[in-house]
Amino acid sequence: MVVASQLRVGMVVKFEGQDYKVVATEYRPGQGRMSGAMHARLRNLDTGTFWEHAFRSELKLDEMPLDKHTLEFLYADENHCCFMDPENFEQTEIPLALIGVQSRFLEAGMKLAVEFVAGRPINVLFPDVLEVKIAATTPSAHQQQDTNFKPATLDNGVEVMVPQFVKTGDIIRLDIENLRYMDRAKARR
Repeated sequence: MVVASQLRVGMVVKFEGQDYKVVATEYRPGQGRMSGAMHARLRNLDTGTFWEHAFRSELKLDEMPLDKHTLEFLYADENHCCFMDPENFEQTEIPLALIGVQSRFLEAGMKLAVEFVAGRPINVLFPDVLEVKIAATTPSAHQQQDTNFKPATLDNGVEVMVPQFVKTGDIIRLDIENLRYMDRAKARR
């Protein structure tokens, strides 16, 4: 059991028969005799929908244990991604819908942390930044432009906006969460 005022981002709780992962929290203290409230943004683990709720600070919730395992990505089909535990070779299928757009960045042999609750996968944790290769982009323009960015297509087919000086074949560092260009990767020697 955990008291609502102790909710933290990343925790998994059971409330009214549903399992939720805490995505964001904000404690608002009460005034006078009123107790405070913990405002939380929660993601339903069954439906994937988000829900915002204010809990009385003294309300007790069932905390569920969250396990993290490093798994190796093997392959993907039209509905699932298959991961393998490198220690015991056990395979786990994770729905593509659970991974989202980031599934396009999966490569065979990539090792990622996967979160489990009660033996079921609930989240795949990608690194914040990945190095990716530009497959195609327009040449840099030398005239006055309305914007300093241009579209570029990555090796995996994802389209992102990059600065004018980036050219085809460059390797860039990409913020995976927002699909934003960060900088050019250092040349490998």
